[in-house]
Order: sequence, then C-alpha cells, then structure tokens
Amino acid sequence: MSQPPPAPSGRLAGRRAFITGGTRGIGEAIASAMLAEGAEVVVASRRAESVAATVARLSTTAPGRVAGIALHMGQLDRVEAGFQEARALLGDFDILVNNAATNPYFGPMESLEMSAWDKTFDVNLKGPFLLSRAFSQQCAGKEASILFVSSIYGTVGAPFQGVYAMTKAAVISLTRTLAAEWAPQGIRVNAIAPGLIETKFAAAITSEPTLAAMFTDRAPLHRIGEPAEVAGAAVFLASHEARFITGHTLTVDGGYTIV
Repeated sequence: MSQPPPAPSGRLAGRRAFITGGTRGIGEAIASAMLAEGAEVVVASRRAESVAATVARLSTTAPGRVAGIALHMGQLDRVEAGFQEARALLGDFDILVNNAATNPYFGPMESLEMSAWDKTFDVNLKGPFLLSRAFSQQCAGKEASILFVSSIYGTVGAPFQGVYAMTKAAVISLTRTLAAEWAPQGIRVNAIAPGLIETKFAAAITSEPTLAAMFTDRAPLHRIGEPAEVAGAAVFLASHEARFITGHTLTVDGGYTIV
C-alpha cells in the first residue's frame, strides 16, 4: 500500500507552471501537487468543458492561482498562439510540463494506417516541441524547467503500441538534446517515464486483471502506480532541489524495467 505524500513545503512558491493534458490523470495530479507547493498554474486540454471543470475543482484548494485554456496539441498551428493565451492569464512561466499525449492505434505495425502515425507524432512530439520552443523564448535568461512525460515504452520494445513507443523514445532523445542546447539560457530539461499508472488513459490495461497482472507480477513493488506518485517526481524535477539535474529521464514504474 502506498504511503501518503509528504506535507507541502512551498518548494514552488512564486513560480508559474503551464501543464498540458492537465485535466485528468497524471496531468491533473501534477497541477494539484504544484499548486500545493505554492505555484500558480495554467492547465490546458483540448476540451473547453474539461478545462473549466478541472479549474473549478482545483480552485477549491487554490483560489485565484489556477486558470485554464483549451488547446489541442495536435493542431500545430495553434500551439504557439495557445501558449501566448496562457501567458496573458498569468504572465511568463517558469515551468512547462508537456504531459498531453494520444495513443489512437493498438495493433501490429503491419496494419498501421499512416493517419494514426501522423496523429500520434503530432500530439506526442511535434506539438510539445513547438510549445517548448515558445516557452524557451519567453524565459529571457531566467532559471526555468521543462518536463516531458515520456513512458517506459520509450526505452523498450512495445508490441502493438509501436508508434506510441516511438514517440516516447523520441521525447527522451529530445529531452537530452534540448537540455544540452538550452542549458546556457538557464533552462533545465528533464523527462519522467511512468510505468503502469491508474488513469483513464491506461484503463484498457488497468481494468483487465490478466493484462494488469503482466505488469504487477513482474514489477518488484507488485502494484499499479498512482498519478500522485508521478506528480511527486514532477515537483522534485521542477524545484530548486533539482537545480543540478538536466537531461535526465526519471523512471517511475515500481521497478518494472529493472527485471
């Protein structure tokens, strides 16, 4: 059984975070954790109604410090404009969390249609890169942090989820490259690679005992992870405590990939 998270200590006080895919699961958990640590937050998601509902939920514990925008990360011509819309709500950001992702195709690579390939690469890789570039241009030499949410599938073969896995592997590579290129600007760039986490995104696996057991039987901690446990890693990497960490991918998988 997991332990309760530590009490907030204000590690992100005075900082502003922009979080994509922030209306449920891992993204909402990161938003909630960063708000608890003193940050102001803008959450983004493709459905305006989901954004409004999430902002309302988060505002009950952080009134006046959370806002939201509708932004589809696959609409590439909208990404930079959406970022400027978010800046208009709170001002310049110190933290960017690229969490939004899609996985529209489950099946063998030989049956893949290129429309699914394109959609997955647009949402999972192209959009986050464009957003990160826009973020970097507003940093003006101040210390800042970018976090990409990758996956353990970015480090191993992934039968029936090949395109999703390719984008997540590319995210890890992009993390390292941007970390090297943008360090002189004071921007740290890191990634988190979650394993199986209890979210709607992973419900096809977590809700099926036989499939879930393929993960929990192998992982040394023998359970499915919780969104808050990924959020804890995100808060750490975004905080001053991680000021000497960049280009790193932190795996949060209960030990699944070590055996």
